[in-house]
Amino acid sequence: MKKLLPTSTAGSLPKPSWLAEPEKLWSPWKLDGADLTNGKLDALRVTLQEQSNAGIDIVSDGEQTRQHFVTTFIENLNGVDFEKRETVRIRDRYDASVPTVVGPVSRQKPVFVDDAKFLRQQTDQPIKWALPGPMTMVDTLYDAHYKSRKKLAWEFSKALNEEAKELEAAGVDIIQFDEPAFNVFFEEVNEWGIACLERAIEGLKCETAVHICYGYGIKANTDWKKTLGSEWRQYEETFPSLQQSNIDLISLECHNGRVPLEVLELIRGKKVMVGAIDVATNTIETPEEVAETLRNALKYIDADKLYPCTNCGMAPLPREVARGKLNALRAGADIVRKELAA
Repeated sequence: MKKLLPTSTAGSLPKPSWLAEPEKLWSPWKLDGADLTNGKLDALRVTLQEQSNAGIDIVSDGEQTRQHFVTTFIENLNGVDFEKRETVRIRDRYDASVPTVVGPVSRQKPVFVDDAKFLRQQTDQPIKWALPGPMTMVDTLYDAHYKSRKKLAWEFSKALNEEAKELEAAGVDIIQFDEPAFNVFFEEVNEWGIACLERAIEGLKCETAVHICYGYGIKANTDWKKTLGSEWRQYEETFPSLQQSNIDLISLECHNGRVPLEVLELIRGKKVMVGAIDVATNTIETPEEVAETLRNALKYIDADKLYPCTNCGMAPLPREVARGKLNALRAGADIVRKELAA
């Protein structure tokens, strides 16, 4: 983007209460059939308007048409049985009942492409679309077929690449892959995680991003953060490899955490979506608080490569809180833009 400090969100935004239960992940739909199909598109219009009203520069679908950032994509793949479930440890953090990989995985049809076409028709602003990353997909399943995290991730990368190419053709400007698993499985990230990510973006001409955070503001994640000590230096493990990768943008959690921002020096030269909004609290940041996070990040990121963003998705937050946080993000970015112009 030509605009200095273009703002965006990391991913999900709260769904309207008439579509799904509010403030909840994996929230059940309140509609079905044609009503659900139309309701999702209405919610997409609403979330687009809220982003536009807040002055967000790079808009998204707010993940209004999916229940969860990972599972909705997997539901549309061959080779995964959602009835056959096993309990696994998710990101070494909490146990969950998950579907089972029972055969070769492949993409049987477009998943989000029609939604992206619809969003493209509604706006002239740049669009960012989030897809789950291969490693995070692997970490959300029980694999009874490949019995190799690397092999399964590679097959997921192929399916993601097919989807990404069609999203690009539908007019998406930035395709983002969500990889919270990158903050946990460091050896695997460097051994094969980034290679799988590069397979997923193979042949794309649009910009690509990877989102690596410390998770939604749910109890399992906030409890885990309490065990990480006074400094969260996980990014140091993978940044050198990411700096050498073909990914254009790296989306990070920076505000209200314990990430020492000097780690950003390791990805200097990359475009960075700096998380300046804390999604683990209902407290709305002041514009000045946002501006201070951005000023500190500018010590390690060139101004033309800094994209103010949220730490993670905001699906579990009340809508009025998310709305306030979006306004704060834009206002904080405005403060720093004026300072840079002066």
